[in-house]
Amino acid sequence: MGELTGKVALVTGGSRGIGAAVARRLGADGATVALTYVSSADKAEAVAKQIEADGGRALVIRADNTDPAAVSGAVERTVRELGRLDILVNNAGVYDGGPLDEMTVERADRLWSVNVRAVFVASQAAARHLGAGGRIITIGSAVTERVPAPGMTLYAMSKAALTALTKGMARDLGERGILVTVVHGGLIDTDMNPADSPLAPMFSQVPALGRYGTAEDIAGAVAYLAGDGGRYITGAALTVDGGFAA
Repeated sequence: MGELTGKVALVTGGSRGIGAAVARRLGADGATVALTYVSSADKAEAVAKQIEADGGRALVIRADNTDPAAVSGAVERTVRELGRLDILVNNAGVYDGGPLDEMTVERADRLWSVNVRAVFVASQAAARHLGAGGRIITIGSAVTERVPAPGMTLYAMSKAALTALTKGMARDLGERGILVTVVHGGLIDTDMNPADSPLAPMFSQVPALGRYGTAEDIAGAVAYLAGDGGRYITGAALTVDGGFAA
């Protein structure tokens, strides 16, 4: 019996990287896990099969975070097929960067639609089903506190918005006993930001620990917030960055 046995969790962008690690960890802790993907069906199915091989239950849902109807539909399908919803993890996100004068409104809109609007849409939909003790946990970024290099303006803007969104929702949902938090990850080894990239030696100097973290480091923080340890934490940001913003 895991700490989350009997709970149902939905993890957006759960086919790879941080999302996959979170889905696997919540499953290992006993939760039934729904996970969304947009293009990597094989990877999403592999995550689900691993959860099931470890004795859990998983549901794979295709949902494009640029489409609000698909985002809210993933929440509704989770509740319809799994019977309830206790934990929403807003993980799906994209990165776009480059010189400020090369940024376009179209690129800004796409980044905003995936990294911010979809979080609002999923959270609003989830809040209709969450009961007292329910959790909304969003994956942010340590660039909200420290932008380590030029060319990250739009990304930093989108991730910084998640802190304010979290605080606002915590106030809106607090009287119902729903807890809302954001986890700001630092330099994490994923497909989006691999530890063996050409820029890795430079970026590795930024964290106080002098190295990349792992997706499992973020998953551990999410599991803590989703479990009994997080029962009195809301409206807060938990930074897991190895001293990236120190």
